[in-house]
Amino acid sequence: MPETSPPPDASKSARASAVARRRQRRRLVLAVLLAAWLGTAWWETHKPLPAGTRLAAPWSTVADGDVSFLADLTTADAYGRPVITQTIFDEVLRVVGAAREFVVLDYFLFNDGRAGPEGTPLPMRPLSAELRDALLARKRAVPGLRVLFVTDPINDVYGGAPSHDLAQLAASGIDVAVTDLDRLRDSNFLYSGLWRIGVRWWSGGASSGGWLPDPLETGPEQITFSVWARLCNFKANHRKVVIADDGKGGLVGIVSSANPHDASSAHSNVALRLRGAALAPLLASEMAIARFSGWNGVLGAPVSAESPAQDPPHGVRVRLLTEGAIQDALLERIGATGRGEAIDIAMFYLSDRAIIEALLAASRRGAAIRIILDPNKDAFGHAGSGLPNRPAASELVAASDGAIRVRWYRTHGEQFHSALVMIYGPSTLWLTLGSANLTRRELGDYDLEANVAVETTRDSTLSQQALQYFETLWDNRAPAGTEYTADVGAYADPSQLSYWAYRLMEASGLARF
Repeated sequence: MPETSPPPDASKSARASAVARRRQRRRLVLAVLLAAWLGTAWWETHKPLPAGTRLAAPWSTVADGDVSFLADLTTADAYGRPVITQTIFDEVLRVVGAAREFVVLDYFLFNDGRAGPEGTPLPMRPLSAELRDALLARKRAVPGLRVLFVTDPINDVYGGAPSHDLAQLAASGIDVAVTDLDRLRDSNFLYSGLWRIGVRWWSGGASSGGWLPDPLETGPEQITFSVWARLCNFKANHRKVVIADDGKGGLVGIVSSANPHDASSAHSNVALRLRGAALAPLLASEMAIARFSGWNGVLGAPVSAESPAQDPPHGVRVRLLTEGAIQDALLERIGATGRGEAIDIAMFYLSDRAIIEALLAASRRGAAIRIILDPNKDAFGHAGSGLPNRPAASELVAASDGAIRVRWYRTHGEQFHSALVMIYGPSTLWLTLGSANLTRRELGDYDLEANVAVETTRDSTLSQQALQYFETLWDNRAPAGTEYTADVGAYADPSQLSYWAYRLMEASGLARF
């Protein structure tokens, strides 16, 4: 019998069925990829925190003389010449120089990069070399000294340019631990979820075949795609800490907002120098971070972590806080303020919604609130945009009908990099300072941060130091022609476009603040 072809309708039906199956497979593949992306993003945003993080140490009491306030300030005189006062790293070098048993350091930026705004006349202090040479010299003088340096991978451009400073430390027998940022939660979840399931595996090495511009302007002229891919995760070990033995069997440390980074050497910063066993929990936290980053060394326990048997007379209460525990403490303290109390803030970045809402609520209860902010015109990644501080400040002033007062620090190419909050009444003062800015990334258990909180009387030495610092900046207590701060109108930005831009960037993680 002659062969017969299928009816035309049957052939069309078969082709349509095949097309439908292909579409169904594509939809299934896309659904699986979308589920993998969203599932990875959710998990990496909420996964358990690694050991050593979110420290909320118990209160310890130390003598009034065992805690002191330090500040670096940069301004300009009436002729525009820079006026720089620095104390923080002078004290850091003294801590290193007195150690006999161990030194533990954790710094976000540690390199000699000097990139800055064009035409900046500010002198740059070689802080990275000073700290490196001090550690090497102390190690030579005391061969048995154990030194652990924890830092962020930004200093070797995420593997794209090995750090010569870190290499010299390691060659001298100093332990160097580059933080494993993948162990941290993802703040930039829209991007990082994709990066973890795809880009991370095929983006290539970090040190060969560079063809893209260096976003940090501190390493090679060209870097690989892998470096850019890692940078866009927007995460960091942002701590700024040194802890050592004091040469007398005790602990001494400095918790600050300052980096040993040449390009940051003219920034204005704050710090606390602290002695005593209150530092022991932070020391343990630093060692835990080093261990989950691959450090297998031994630091031992050269000092006792026990609290003193009796509280010293006229003592100051101190506790160490890291990551999200900083936000918890801030919200608790701000939430308890009302009429007759004051909140003073000196900050590089302010954008965290919970903090902003808490400040507005405190203002409605009658608390007096003053804020000094950096105008964000020289901030890395947002230079000239004014984000987030200008729209955030405008919101605070407008929403409080002017009750919340804001002034801007007058920067001249450098940054007002301080991170200080003080809450006080007639008789007591509570403050916290350190590395943490008031942003989602730095208070939300994403970046690694370290702060110290202090509770003391208004007449203590520490209170007088901290309050005088703020009043000097707020009231421009300086020689004629020199002004630390400007009125809120100098940089206010009430634009709705800027407001929603910073809100979107803050909520999504698509920002470096």
